[in-house]
Formats: sequence, C-alpha cells, structure tokens
Amino acid sequence: MSTLSAFCKLPTLNSATILLVGTNDVFQQQLAETILKEKQDLKINIHLTSSLPLPAERDHIRPRIDLIVFIIDIQNKYSFKDVETSLLHVDANFFLGKVCFLATGVGRMNQISVDMNAVLKLADRYCSPVLFCELECEKIRTATAQRLLRMLQICNGHVPGVSALSFSSLMKNSIDDSSFIS
Repeated sequence: MSTLSAFCKLPTLNSATILLVGTNDVFQQQLAETILKEKQDLKINIHLTSSLPLPAERDHIRPRIDLIVFIIDIQNKYSFKDVETSLLHVDANFFLGKVCFLATGVGRMNQISVDMNAVLKLADRYCSPVLFCELECEKIRTATAQRLLRMLQICNGHVPGVSALSFSSLMKNSIDDSSFIS
C-alpha cells in the first residue's frame, strides 16, 4: 500500500477515471449511478472506496485516476476523520486541481456532527474546492454529478484552454467569495 500518485500513468484516449472516497456506501453508489446516467463523449470509469490507501496494484490493473472526490457526511464525525486519514495517502501533485471535497447532509443543519468551518479549513489546507450538497435529493444529486463530470473533463484535459489547476483556483475563489454553496 503506497501513496496514490497523480501523474504516474498516461491518460487513456476518450476515457476518464474518478475515485469516490467516502464512508457512506449508499451515497457513493447513488452518485456513481447518477454520473454514469449523464450523456458523455468520454468513457467514464468510477471507482469507489471507503478510505485510502488503495490495495497494492497487481499487473498495473488500476487506471490513471483523474479526479479524487472525498465525500464528507457532515452528520457523521467518523466520515470526516476517515477523509483526514485518507488524505495522508495522496501524492501532493493531486492537489494541483485533481481533488475536491463533497460535503453532504447540509440540508439538515440541526443534525450535523462536523463543524462546517472544519470542512472549509480542510479544503483550504489542501488547496482544493469544496462542494456542499444533499445527495438524498435526486435533483441536487444530478446537478452535483454534472458539476463533477465537468471537473473530471477539465482534470483529464478534455476542455481546451482550461487546466485543472486554473479551474481549481477559480472554484476556490468563488467559494471564498460566497458564504455558502448548495
């Protein structure tokens, strides 16, 4: 088990891979299915895991990972702790626009276990954007899937003139300018 590296493999033509890391299997599966339902010109590969590090690669089976999405359920303090622990197994090059945080459960603020400021500080520490959503709601899940797909296209280099780093910086600035994103 080693550090997940960002640029250790060449990209695959017309294909992109997203890694969803989170402790709620139901949310992960629903989000993955929603992403796959969206019409795309790319072949989308989605890998799900509850935490990092990933098991050791055998025979180079694992594809290049273009975007890592850390899903934090703000109603579960262990979700936040697992993400913090998983971040230790990610190469620093991923934080050049190939990581984002997805905070779920924001629709029920009276039930939160994780301070929103802690999520924002974590995203700031790793120079990565954070999206706030409610994955139980199908419309919001679909909108979130569309946003993640666009980010994935940018991270994979399929959007001419936009790099993952510049896009991440733009998203980070827009988040800093607003107090809350849904």
